[in-house]
Amino acid sequence: MTKAPAEPEVESFLAMLAAQRGAAANTLAAYRRDLAQAAQTVGELAGAGRDDIAGLAAAWADLAPSSLARKASALRQFYGFLVDEGLREDDPSSALPRPRTRRPLPRLLDHAAISALFATAEADACAGTPEGLRLLALLELLYGSGLRATELVSLPIAAVPRDAPFLTITGKGGVQRMVPVSARAVRALSEWLAIRGKGGRFVFPSPKGGHLSRVRLFQLLRDLAGRAGLDPETVSPHVLRHAFATHLLEGGADLRVLQTLLGHADIATTQIYTHVDSARLVALVNQRHPLGNASTG
Repeated sequence: MTKAPAEPEVESFLAMLAAQRGAAANTLAAYRRDLAQAAQTVGELAGAGRDDIAGLAAAWADLAPSSLARKASALRQFYGFLVDEGLREDDPSSALPRPRTRRPLPRLLDHAAISALFATAEADACAGTPEGLRLLALLELLYGSGLRATELVSLPIAAVPRDAPFLTITGKGGVQRMVPVSARAVRALSEWLAIRGKGGRFVFPSPKGGHLSRVRLFQLLRDLAGRAGLDPETVSPHVLRHAFATHLLEGGADLRVLQTLLGHADIATTQIYTHVDSARLVALVNQRHPLGNASTG
């Protein structure tokens, strides 16, 4: 029997995973398999509604929690991709079953890695090239303001006020928030805008029209990481957003303030960073306390 071709939306989603996240062939095959199996129950995934998705609970009733979590994650990411790309307005994945599994801690970059990234980007910017100035502005906004990749690449010129250190960001669900911009980020952004030229509605335009793509942003960061002596696999827009949040929390930021800055609708999403900070504190005590390495015998 000839296997039916995957939906074009599924193929686009898998291509994004490969380009942006560097997903391995086995990982892509697992996503493809999970989505194909869901489609056997639901039908066409791209157009499925909440009731269709809710029907998967019965089909998955005998699965182990880890398998159920993996399949649900594949669908959530798929529908999140469709919403981000403007291919549908609603996300039906909220109807998926949610197994009780421990949420992994986000991947982190320490202060030394961040310093290495900025040292390399600043050296590029000193040359005064458009590419160097753009990269530094991108890095400053990712780490300095915690923007999502989509929010950053699609940032319109109108969102950058001339007389206030804030950006007006339109996040998930069309919800707007004000994001403060550091003095150094304002300087990098100003230098980029001065050389960017006029025309176009986006801060980071694409030579082909529209705005810089998320795939290109991912590639730029990986190249920067390699030149900074870091493992490119450890650096991405999302990792820099995590670093922004974690380092603010380390510095004493309030969790509610962090929720606002990140644009989280639910404080529970932000609370993952309390676990990150707690883990760091435990490691710090074990490493630095006078009795941390003392024998208990």
